[in-house]
Amino acid sequence: MYGFDSYVAIGDSFTEGLNDDLPDGTFRGWADRLAEILAEGRPDFQYANLALRGKMLDEILEEQLPIALAVKPDLVTLCAGGNDIIVPGADVDAVAARLEAGVAKLREAGIPVLIFNGPDTKYLSVMHVLRGKVGIYNAHLWAIADRHGAKMVDMWAMAPLHDRRAWSDDRLHFTPEAHRRIALRAAEVLGVPVADDWREPWPASEQPSTWITSRRSDLEWTKAHLLPWIRRQLKGESMGDGLSPKRPELAPLLPLEQIEAAAVSLPAEQLLPAREIHHHAS
Repeated sequence: MYGFDSYVAIGDSFTEGLNDDLPDGTFRGWADRLAEILAEGRPDFQYANLALRGKMLDEILEEQLPIALAVKPDLVTLCAGGNDIIVPGADVDAVAARLEAGVAKLREAGIPVLIFNGPDTKYLSVMHVLRGKVGIYNAHLWAIADRHGAKMVDMWAMAPLHDRRAWSDDRLHFTPEAHRRIALRAAEVLGVPVADDWREPWPASEQPSTWITSRRSDLEWTKAHLLPWIRRQLKGESMGDGLSPKRPELAPLLPLEQIEAAAVSLPAEQLLPAREIHHHAS
């Protein structure tokens, strides 16, 4: 209907969908939600999601990009480089140059590309120190999109993402509501009409933050998320080690209701088959 009969999503945890949980223990995320919008009323629509948490840009370009080029879908979404630029001492310009090479290959193959810039971290305690790096990377991404005719989802300008409720406790991944809004914004950029508006304001907050609660939150976040991340970096480990993409091949989408019903109806010891339903059959 809108020129997209197939869609491949490549990237890291953002595109895999952390932390937009499904009942079977997998993640839905904005990419699945976008695929559902594109597939509405179209049983022939096919979708693959090769993204995996913890992946660095070079891994995405070496492992996921060739698959997207081989199947040549009607749309590829690419969001990558975030895990690279947050590493202390990272060369943001070099990361952007490597990403541009990947975008260029997709566009030279005639594949429409949708890329995402980084959100504004100004409103996130501690994480606001990354704002300068993200801003520089975003400037490169806009230039890349312009040079190669890619479309851009401008998350930096999405005011709803400035609200703390858009972010999970780890301050790196989005909540389900934020994923929903990002999917709506992506559909809008693609020219696909949607019923809901991603700009809708959040409800008034019932629990205003205080200096004490903010500092307590910072301490809890440091213990639960920052220190484990530092340990993984020092050991050369990744959150995605030993895991596989949730949708490794183009396949029709199962209605979300069927996935949820399958997971809810199964006993706990049989949840692994429910995951396989979501990974392969959906």
